[in-house]
Formats: sequence, C-alpha cells, structure tokens
Amino acid sequence: MKSRFSWPVTLFVLLLAGMVAFALLARSGAAPAETSREVVFVRGMIQHHAQAVDMATRIRDRSSDRTLRSLALDIILSQQEQIGQMRGWLTLWNRPWAGQGMDVEHARMMGMATPAEVATLDTQPVLAAEETFLRLMRRHHQGALAMVRPMLDQPARPEVRALARQIDATQSAEIRLMDQLLAQRGASPLPVPGGMPGMGMGGTDIGGTGTATPPTSP
Repeated sequence: MKSRFSWPVTLFVLLLAGMVAFALLARSGAAPAETSREVVFVRGMIQHHAQAVDMATRIRDRSSDRTLRSLALDIILSQQEQIGQMRGWLTLWNRPWAGQGMDVEHARMMGMATPAEVATLDTQPVLAAEETFLRLMRRHHQGALAMVRPMLDQPARPEVRALARQIDATQSAEIRLMDQLLAQRGASPLPVPGGMPGMGMGGTDIGGTGTATPPTSP
C-alpha cells in the first residue's frame, strides 16, 4: 500500500531512534550475537509490527468510526516508531535487517493474520471489515504479548527489556479497548493464537478470556 507518511518524517524518526539506541548501547556493553534472544526477538517483532501497521492503515483508510480510526492511528504511529528503533539497534549491533524471521507456522502461533485474512479488510463491507480488524488485531496483540515475555522474564539487554515493557503495557491497554469495541458490536473475539490456552503462560489467557466460540472466518 502507498505510504501515508513522508520520507522526511520517516528519516527523522529513524535518526532519533538511532540516537537513543546508540546512547543505550554505549552503556550496555558488546553487541549481541546473531543467535542471541535479543536479535531473534527484534527481527521477529519487526515482522510482527509491520503487519499490524499494514492492517491498521487499511482499516483507517475505510472506517468513519472515530474511536476505531484513533486506535488505528495510534498503532500505526507507535509501531512504526518502534520498527525504526529496532532497525537502529540491528544497525548498531552490525546485524542485517533482513535476517531469519518467523516462518509461517510460528507467525500464526504469534497471532499474525494470513494474507487472505488481511485482504478481507479491503474487500468486506466497511462495518464487517471493522469487526474483522478488531478480531484480527486483538489476536495479533495477544501474540505480541507472548513474544515479549522472554524479554521480561529472562536476562536481556536493558534497551530491549524497556521496549518489551512498553509493548506489554501499550498493547494490553489496546486489547482492553478492542474488547469494549467488540462488545459494543455484539461480536466475540477470536481464540487465543495457536489454539493453545494462555500461549504457554501457565494456562492463563493473554489479554482476555479467549474462550468465546470462534466467529465465522473473516
């Protein structure tokens, strides 16, 4: 899709993120190895964020619901900024942006939508597309919360741990908002990603009950 953001703004965000990352890196020692949990996490989260930005842009272009458009814009801006920050880290760590990311099965387990599901945001009637977006994005956020747990529960670089805390707080709050918007529409959420209760989190669901009957596939 055509970008709605100018190159000067994008470059400024990347430069600012790089400066912050450099300052943190200078205090946190040697760069992590290619197979480190930090590099694996950052590459996977960039991939995950990129789809969230894509889906949010698609629905914002079509919806006239002010709350939904505001949510979509928040996702676009915050996650684009975080993508720039994480790419800045990879550059400073002397790791390529294009490395091994999540394969199709892993991406699905982390709540990512299939290409066919994403495409429905353009083809469904607007009200149906809004409901589909909320279901898909809620599941997507649940996957992100599962992805940040190792950065919060195990030793990790301070800059990566700080980002994980930010993602955890922001996306938990957005899940609660999406639950409200789904309830207003009389819609049920999608099951927990991967069909595994709690995503391995001790049987506790992430960001909701995750027990609703699955709706018709979007």
